[in-house]
Amino acid sequence: MLRVSAGLAASLLLSLAIGGIAEADEELTVYRSFAEFGEPLYPDDFPHFDYVNPDAPKGGEVTLGGFGTFETLNTIVLGGQWPLGIGLTSDTLMTGSSDELASHYPLIAEHVAVPDDLSYAVFTIDARARFHDGHPITAEDFKFAYDTIMDNGRPFLRAFFEDITGATVVSEREIRFDFQTTDAWKSVALAASMQPLPVHYWQEEGRDVKQSFLEPPLADGPYRIVSVDPGSSITYERAEDYWAADLPVNVGQYNFDRITYEYYRDDDALFAAFISGDIDFRLEYRSQRWATGYDFPAVEEGEVVQEALPDNTPQGIQAYVLNTRHPQFEDIRVRQALTQLFDFEWTRKNLFYGNYTRTRSYFPNSDFGVGDFGPPEGQELAFLEPFRDQLPPELFTEVWEPPVTDGSGNIRPQLDEANRLFAEAGWEISDGVLIHAESGEPFTIEFTLIAADATERIVQAFARNLERAGIQVSIRAVDTAQYERIVNEFDYDIISVRSNFFPPPGPEQRSYWGSAAADTVGSANWAGIRNPVVDALVEEVVAARDIETLKAANRALDRVLLWNYYMIPQFHQAEAWVAYWDVFERPDRLPHYSTGFPDTWWFETGSGAQQTQR
Repeated sequence: MLRVSAGLAASLLLSLAIGGIAEADEELTVYRSFAEFGEPLYPDDFPHFDYVNPDAPKGGEVTLGGFGTFETLNTIVLGGQWPLGIGLTSDTLMTGSSDELASHYPLIAEHVAVPDDLSYAVFTIDARARFHDGHPITAEDFKFAYDTIMDNGRPFLRAFFEDITGATVVSEREIRFDFQTTDAWKSVALAASMQPLPVHYWQEEGRDVKQSFLEPPLADGPYRIVSVDPGSSITYERAEDYWAADLPVNVGQYNFDRITYEYYRDDDALFAAFISGDIDFRLEYRSQRWATGYDFPAVEEGEVVQEALPDNTPQGIQAYVLNTRHPQFEDIRVRQALTQLFDFEWTRKNLFYGNYTRTRSYFPNSDFGVGDFGPPEGQELAFLEPFRDQLPPELFTEVWEPPVTDGSGNIRPQLDEANRLFAEAGWEISDGVLIHAESGEPFTIEFTLIAADATERIVQAFARNLERAGIQVSIRAVDTAQYERIVNEFDYDIISVRSNFFPPPGPEQRSYWGSAAADTVGSANWAGIRNPVVDALVEEVVAARDIETLKAANRALDRVLLWNYYMIPQFHQAEAWVAYWDVFERPDRLPHYSTGFPDTWWFETGSGAQQTQR
C-alpha cells in the first residue's frame, strides 16, 4: 500500500516485489512525498500549490534579457556557459515547492520506496511520463544520466551526486540508487533531483552527450527549445503535449506560450532594451540604477511597474575570493590586512545609495549561518572543541565581524592595522611600494572580472584603498567565455563571486570548501582552501541526521571559514528588485522563497506583451 499522509508512513513488504531487487523479507516504505527534515507542507492529495492560480490563462510571448553570452546547451560537462532558462526543458524524478526548502513531491516518479536505514531508494516512474518525441521515460534513461554525470560531469555537478554509489535498473519503470551515507533523507533527495537523459536519442550516430553542442536536444520538461541564435538569443516554446501539465506540482504554472532570452554584451544596453520595450521583465541588481534609473516616462505614466518584493531565500556568500594557491595570499595575516581595506560603509553610502546589508556569514539570509548568534555554545561548540588548538582563540569567545569605517573615506585606522599585519607577515613599505622584506618583490594583485560588468566601479574603489597600502593593482576585464575558463582553471588573484546555496546544505559543500576540490579544475573551491578542520566539519554537515544538528554543524563550519579570511564578504539584501511592463498578472500570494516569475505569472486576459505594452 502507498503512503497516504506525510505523517503516517505505510509499511510495504516488497520482498522481491520491486523487480527482485529487495532482499527477501526486507520491508520498504513507500512515500508519495517526503521532506529531508520533518514533514512536507502539502498533503499527498493536494490539488495544487497555494501560490498559483489554477485557472491562470495560457498564452503570449515574454521576452527577457541576458547579460553576456552562451556557448553550449550542454549543462553536464565542463566547458562553455549555457543559456538562461535551460531548466525549463527538463524535469526531475521529484520536485519541490517554492514555499519550502527541502520537500519533494511526485513528478516523473509517482513514488519512492526506501528501507528503514535509507541505504537505497527505488523510484517508480509514472507510466505516463514521456519525452517530447512521445518515447516513454524509463529507468535506463536515469541510469544513463547518472553514469554520464559521474564519468564526464562538471566537478561541481559530480559533487552533488557523489553520495550515490550506484544506479541500478530494476525494471523498465523502476530505478534504484544506493547511498554511501545511510539514515539521511538528504541522499534520497539528491537522487530525487536526477534528470533523465534519453538513451534512444543519444545513441543515435553523430550525437555525443560528452561534447558541447548547440542543436536543441530531446527533452521532457514543460518547454522545448525552438530557436537558437548562438550566443545571442534562445526561444523556448510551451510543450502542448507535455504529459505532466496537469500534475498537482504543475497546475497553474508555465503559462506563457513562448519565452525568449535576448543576450546583451553590455549591461547598460540591456537596460536600454528594457526601457524601449524590447524586454518585458527584469531583476535589478544595481542599487544606483534602482535609485535613480527608473525615472523614464513609462514608469511615471504607470506603464512600467517597479517593485521591491520580499526575498526569504537563503543565499550563498558574495565576496572577493583570495586565491590562496598564489603565494601572496598564503599568510592569514595578509588576508586579514586585505579585509581591512575594503570600505563597505563608504561604498554603501556613495555607490549603493544606502542599500544592501554587510555580509557576516558564508550563508547569509538563512538559519544555517552564524547570523546574529553569539559565540559558539552547545552542540556547535561541541563540533569545534576537538579542533581548539587549530583554530584562532577568538573564534571561541567572539563573533566574527568585518572592519567598520565611518563612511567618510578616511580609513586611517584600518590602514594602520593593515600595515601592522603586513609587517608581521614579512612585507614592508619602500618608496611607497609594499615589498617582501626578503625577496624585494612588490605585492601585486590582479582583479579579474567580466567586461562591462557593473561591479567594476566597486572594484575600482577597493583598488584605490589597496594602492594606498602600497599594493600594485591591475584589473583584467574579459568576456564571459574567457571568464568561465579563467575561473574553472583558477587563473586569477582575486575574483568577485556570488556562490549558489542549495539548502539544506549537504555533499556539495565539499566542492566549495573541501581540500580534495582545491586542485580539481571546475570545482567551486575558488579560494583553494586546504584545511583539515574545514574538511572534518563538512563531513559533519553531510552526516547530520536532524535539522538542529545540521544547523549547528554548518554554523561551526561558517565560523571556521570566516576566521580564516579566505574571502572578503561583501553584501546582500533580503528583497528582490523587479521592474516589468504592466501587462502581467500574478497570484495574490507569492511563494515564500521566490518572486514566482515566470512560472506562476501570466498575461492579462486578452493581452500580449507585443500587443498592449507600448
